Amino acid sequence: MQKLAFMSCLFLLTACQATSESEPAATEVIEPSFDCQKAQGQVEILICNDQELAALDRQMSEVYQAALANIPASAQPKAMQRGWVKGRNDCWKSQDVRQCTLDNYQDRIRELQIEGQLIKPLNSATFDCGEYPAITAVFYTQLDPVVGVFTFAEQKILANNVRSGSGAKYQGRNFEFWEHHGEASVQFLGDSYQCQLRP
Repeated sequence: MQKLAFMSCLFLLTACQATSESEPAATEVIEPSFDCQKAQGQVEILICNDQELAALDRQMSEVYQAALANIPASAQPKAMQRGWVKGRNDCWKSQDVRQCTLDNYQDRIRELQIEGQLIKPLNSATFDCGEYPAITAVFYTQLDPVVGVFTFAEQKILANNVRSGSGAKYQGRNFEFWEHHGEASVQFLGDSYQCQLRP
């Protein structure tokens, strides 16, 4: 009887050890770059309670610091960054607060990577636009979605590649560029015109 009791205890001990070893390690909690104890508003509280958003906030902070090292002091985007934070916090007005916040982070990270020259464009092209200024475009095809930077008439516009039935279509703020077989349709601030790929 004593031997049976001993074997039962040994079996239970082994089972407990096996269960303990099979339990996954606790997942490390990712915190954003700001102090969650001082979080204010719906969006900041959301970020503190959402691991993906918290990770994006920390990534953006790191990319921002890296970008500053490559941007002249006179052009450093500190005011723009403060404006971006305000715009992110305004996502509480959106129908989908989380998606709005996530989109804001992803867009800002891409902007900082480009402005801070942390990544290089992989393709470029120039388009003649008749009476309108020529457009020089560089494309960051390593990003998802692909980002195009369009420069013309002292304007520099970042635009994301969007789905289209044919050709390549990019949309930015008050700007649309749709290219197919070397011909591009451009819409900018109410103007619509056609451009041709320069050989």
